[in-house]
Amino acid sequence: MTTFEDILEEAGKFGRCQMRIFSTFCLVSIPFSFVYVGIVFQGFTPEHWCRDPGVSEIRERCGWSLQGARRATVPLMNSSTGVMYSQCQKLDMDWNATGLTCDNPESEFTKAQLSTLPMTGCTDGWEYDYAGRQSFVTEFDLVCADAWYVDMFQATLSVGFLVGSIAIGYLADKYGRMKSFLMTNFVIGVTGILVATSPNYITLLVFRVLFGFGVKGGWMVGYVLVTELVGMEYRRMVGVTYQMFFSLGLLMLPLLAYFIPNWRWLQVVFTVPYICFLTYYWFIPESPRWLLSQNKRKEALEITKAIAKENKKTLSKLIETLTDENTDPTSTASFMDLFKTSKLRKFTFILSFNWFTSAVVYQGLIMRLGILGGNVYVDFLISGIVELPAAFLILLTIERIGRRLPFAAANIVAGAACLITAFIPDNLFWLKSAVACVGRLGITMAFEMVVFVNTELYPTVIRNLGVSVCSTLCDIGGIVAPFLLYRLAVIWLELPLIIFGALAFVAGGLVLLLPETKGMPLPETIDDIECPNRNKENQLKSQQLENLLPSDVTSNKEVTAV
Repeated sequence: MTTFEDILEEAGKFGRCQMRIFSTFCLVSIPFSFVYVGIVFQGFTPEHWCRDPGVSEIRERCGWSLQGARRATVPLMNSSTGVMYSQCQKLDMDWNATGLTCDNPESEFTKAQLSTLPMTGCTDGWEYDYAGRQSFVTEFDLVCADAWYVDMFQATLSVGFLVGSIAIGYLADKYGRMKSFLMTNFVIGVTGILVATSPNYITLLVFRVLFGFGVKGGWMVGYVLVTELVGMEYRRMVGVTYQMFFSLGLLMLPLLAYFIPNWRWLQVVFTVPYICFLTYYWFIPESPRWLLSQNKRKEALEITKAIAKENKKTLSKLIETLTDENTDPTSTASFMDLFKTSKLRKFTFILSFNWFTSAVVYQGLIMRLGILGGNVYVDFLISGIVELPAAFLILLTIERIGRRLPFAAANIVAGAACLITAFIPDNLFWLKSAVACVGRLGITMAFEMVVFVNTELYPTVIRNLGVSVCSTLCDIGGIVAPFLLYRLAVIWLELPLIIFGALAFVAGGLVLLLPETKGMPLPETIDDIECPNRNKENQLKSQQLENLLPSDVTSNKEVTAV
């Protein structure tokens, strides 16, 4: 009997057809990056202070700038980041009765005098140093006591990721990769527009959950599908490049945010690509590997022949014996299958923890850019550029060294960089930034590799479910990350980095307990996990059989268009 890996030898392991499908699915990673870290711009919290009707009246009469009025009327306060203008309290006084003049406002009151006057809350709202721009923070006044609502914007997205990954992973294994992918994009298109038109913040959070439900699951389905369509030696390139487009999306995001100053229109721009992805229905086939696992041999043969035709290859009679001999056609993927054997339990635990760590550290380092001050657009662009070498470093190392050691090293380097950055003085700005960039590079490599390794470790029958369930810890990490960053940073700005460093160190150590998957064919069944040597023997027998075939049959594998 002939396996799909054998037929790919004839149809083309990475021919024109696979290149077309792969390139179109790479586009899915770009808007995913917009959604994943768009909070940096959609939920940006600018400099703010209490609005005072009396001060506003004087400012308009005198023609003062917002900054000038703040310097004259807002007291300084101590905070975790040093001395700064009060953001959540204002002076309890009638400014029209103070005799404040327009000529030299800063000389009317000394800072010492302002600090001794009675204070009250921001009963009339806030002023924002964010002229011409609007985030949902400025629209809904999510500052001071309501600042934690900003954390909910990212947390609700991760809740949607969590539920969607499990549900869509199950649907993709039971009903097919493409059906699930198209369904998720329809959901994303509808809910994305609803997020952009939400009349209040509570409604926004509800639609944000539904929006996240489709985004993550659809991305994972695309990843699994393109991995299943190519030969074993191309999986590493396909997996890493698919994620590299995520990094390209990060480079585009600050440019989009700069030219689209309103968070609602930015949300629309994030959503439009997913509506366009519905057109994939007409030119992307179902995964033949999945069809075989579901005993849909006729459909798998038709698609495989179409792939060979587009690749300008000729198939031998081996395709008539194409089957998924190790898979029980009556079985369906079950959550408990992920814990069925000791090896699967170990894989599931280690991979889940690495998903969690990657999400917390990666999101934390990116969202941290929004609270450091400076030009958030430039800082974000520079940090995005730092990610690009990650893909090339992975491609250079995983085939020469393997998967396990680079994966572990990336986590450990990220952890060390976070810990070192936390203790570098602020006056050594460039050194602090350089070490932080090393940490960002390390966790990016780890994040890209956890998806890649996760796909290689699970068999076909539970691969999509396995990747989806393990990645739910990534979504839990996404729920935790904003609270961990924003709330701990209030105590000490560098405290989150200590937590990030510890998590990354532990994750790197656990990776060393995983088996090496370099040069191994994708496992088809759970038995292949428990007896990997048998899988290698089957591959060797297949190669020996190929060598014994008549020359007129084997030559068909080499027929290509010149």
